[in-house]
Amino acid sequence: MGRPAGVNGADTRRAVRKAAIERIFRHGFEAMNLRDLAADVNLRLGSLYNHVPQKQEFLAELLEDIMLELLQDFAQRMQGLRDPLERLLAFVRFHIEWHTARRQETFIGNMELRSLTREQYDRVIGLRKDYEAQVRAIVADGRKAGVWDVDDVRVTTLALLSLLTGVSAWYREGGRLRQERLIRIYQRLAVRMLGAG
Repeated sequence: MGRPAGVNGADTRRAVRKAAIERIFRHGFEAMNLRDLAADVNLRLGSLYNHVPQKQEFLAELLEDIMLELLQDFAQRMQGLRDPLERLLAFVRFHIEWHTARRQETFIGNMELRSLTREQYDRVIGLRKDYEAQVRAIVADGRKAGVWDVDDVRVTTLALLSLLTGVSAWYREGGRLRQERLIRIYQRLAVRMLGAG
């Protein structure tokens, strides 16, 4: 099977990526069989190698791309915001919306770091640290401005990120809580955690 008529390389790459995310989410990276992945996107195994020449590097690129998308989306969402409290509330909203909309990516981004080489791991963790640094800047700026009082900016940042990322593991659209209500609950939790007046 070759590429269907009217389907370009970018479309095929997107389809391979989507199918790979679903397979890794369901079965884990080590159990992902490239022959099955090729079948998922109606490609010959040989054609799949144009998009996945090396399985482990493919995973590293996938995890890097997820982090780069997160950083880009976060930068767009925070653009023009200056007030620390406004930035905190926008961050909480963004983090919950992004991580619940991309549950599979969030899951594999946390679970499959173990499958990377040290160099690949360091690249992905470097991008995570960029995100963490931006959140830490919100916490630090709020403390400096006297908006809230925290004992340790770094520990508070890590606690805040852990609190929010955990939502993607249990939240289900159509469940007991509508997402907007959930976001407001977590915004209040974040404000209390930081001791905002």
